[in-house]
Amino acid sequence: MRTFLNDEDKKIILDSIRDIPDFPKPGIMFKDITTLLNNAKAYQTLMNHLEKRYKEANLDYIVGLDARGFIFGAALADRLKIGFVPVRKKGKLPSATICEKYELEYGFDEVEIHLDAFPKENANVLIIDDLIATGGTAYAASKLVLDTKANLVEICFIMNLKFLKGDVRLEKIAPVYSVLDI
Repeated sequence: MRTFLNDEDKKIILDSIRDIPDFPKPGIMFKDITTLLNNAKAYQTLMNHLEKRYKEANLDYIVGLDARGFIFGAALADRLKIGFVPVRKKGKLPSATICEKYELEYGFDEVEIHLDAFPKENANVLIIDDLIATGGTAYAASKLVLDTKANLVEICFIMNLKFLKGDVRLEKIAPVYSVLDI
């Protein structure tokens, strides 16, 4: 069974995340992870936990979501000695891609992945990002991973804004794990 974070380590990580009120607009409480990243103890605690959780998961690739998912995904892929694949906003990848549109609060956006992102057939993939709110980006990325015929093992977030229920939508596609439920 995969590990969960203990209360002491959870507190170390949670205490390192700064709240920024009214950013990017009034009424939003932004969860700033830059203070997690510059806190060596908190970042190591988080990465040690993720490595322990996924080291026996038989993963072939970590997919990081643009852009903060790159920070955690690339570091975790390095620790697990597996490949890292970025899912980017449309127009940012240089080779042949597939894309998926998703709904934002005011309009739509698109993410894409290289067609040849997973050279290994039937690759086992973990998607990771810093935060899940409504789940639109992660849902689109999940569809992209599945469209490449890879196996989506789990979707991981550092923080889950539970009141927005984005995880409920994603659990219809794959298991969801969040280090911190906010």
